Amino acid sequence: MESYEMFWEKALEELQVTISNSSYSTFITQLKPVDVVGSKLVLVTKSELFASEVATRLHDKIITALKNAGTGITEIGLFVGSAEDYLNNKDAVAADNQSEPVDDTPINPKYTFDTFVVGQSNRFMCAAAKAVADAPGENYNPLFIYGGTGLGKTHIMNAIANHIKANNPLKNVLYASCEKFVRELIMNIRQGKAYTKVGIDFVNKYRNADVLIIDDVQFLAGKQSAQEEFFHMFNQLYSKKKQIVLSADCLPKEIEISDRLKTRFEGGLMAQVLPPDIETKIAILQKKAEMRKYIISLDVALYLAERSDSDVRSLEGMLNKVIFASMLHECPITIDLAKEALKESAGEESREEALTSDTIIDAVCSFYKISKMDLIGKKKNKEIVEPRQICCYLMTELLSIPLVTIGQALGGRDHTTVIHARNKIASLQKENSRIATEVKDLKNLILKK
Repeated sequence: MESYEMFWEKALEELQVTISNSSYSTFITQLKPVDVVGSKLVLVTKSELFASEVATRLHDKIITALKNAGTGITEIGLFVGSAEDYLNNKDAVAADNQSEPVDDTPINPKYTFDTFVVGQSNRFMCAAAKAVADAPGENYNPLFIYGGTGLGKTHIMNAIANHIKANNPLKNVLYASCEKFVRELIMNIRQGKAYTKVGIDFVNKYRNADVLIIDDVQFLAGKQSAQEEFFHMFNQLYSKKKQIVLSADCLPKEIEISDRLKTRFEGGLMAQVLPPDIETKIAILQKKAEMRKYIISLDVALYLAERSDSDVRSLEGMLNKVIFASMLHECPITIDLAKEALKESAGEESREEALTSDTIIDAVCSFYKISKMDLIGKKKNKEIVEPRQICCYLMTELLSIPLVTIGQALGGRDHTTVIHARNKIASLQKENSRIATEVKDLKNLILKK
């Protein structure tokens, strides 16, 4: 048996437990491992739409299963076709992958102003973004976009980048996640490269941008060295009248960063994006369906809009289920099909809905042998603070609820405290094997209850 087959067999054992039977039989059983490239497992799928559904719905769970099985695999690649097709084209695929370095956060060409649906909730933000894209560096510098997750911040930032690149091809437009920026900086410092050519190249890559677009700057919270570098980078770009666009899930004053960074973030234009109203949800559904060559009627769009959460991402997830059901059953999209599609996926969702903040709090208290009163209370000794932060991290990972709600469940803490705890545990897992093991064990206990 090849190594990739052994890795997949190990992952299947966990996937049978962690996902619903319908998802396992519909998707997982149709995937076949064909290769291992570095730390990436290559799986073949039967169609592009099938691959899209796997990537959208099950990617993270497959990666988690591979990691928990101790395979050393950290990523998967989906190849559309048969195992024979892959083997016949393996050299060409490898050559394509090597011809251009992979960027963690490349600019997505599909995210443009034309594909962005404007409604009452995002009209101001979209107008500000267009003004910046039309005249980068001249007005509204920096542009700071803030709002909850899944509301379109990443789409609009990519749209700014695509618009500028199309109309000002000579401008150096750099788009990156804040997590990537911090990770690169820490890596350079740890490996002693901060003052070598590698370190200087890293600094210059960001400081030489004509337009710098950084997503999720709340990731800077609690990271002093990253804040210091970001501050000097910001100043240099601003003094040269280079455009800076930033996004976060909250206002600058609510992020755990230095006051001098807060004042700079607040020095331009701040634009909030709010959850879409029902009319905007319908327009988004019909637009996204049209982009995928499908048509959904007003009554189907209204049915989905009324049952979706407040974010665009969940709305698109529901649409994906309905489109996949249409393809699977080879029939047009109707109300009955939509109801059936959402019913079929309820098995997987019921597992997630069964999880509550109390479930996670109880599991953490039992694991660390501490009382719930201590966990959600005000004690600041390490024996309590660390489990509290791990509990906070697990709640952000496993529950689809606002950060404010998580803070309330943990004794009325504000969402900046939640962000700090989440980021700290995420970082500690990479440095501290004990923390990583305990978080993994706790997650397994919670998911298997």
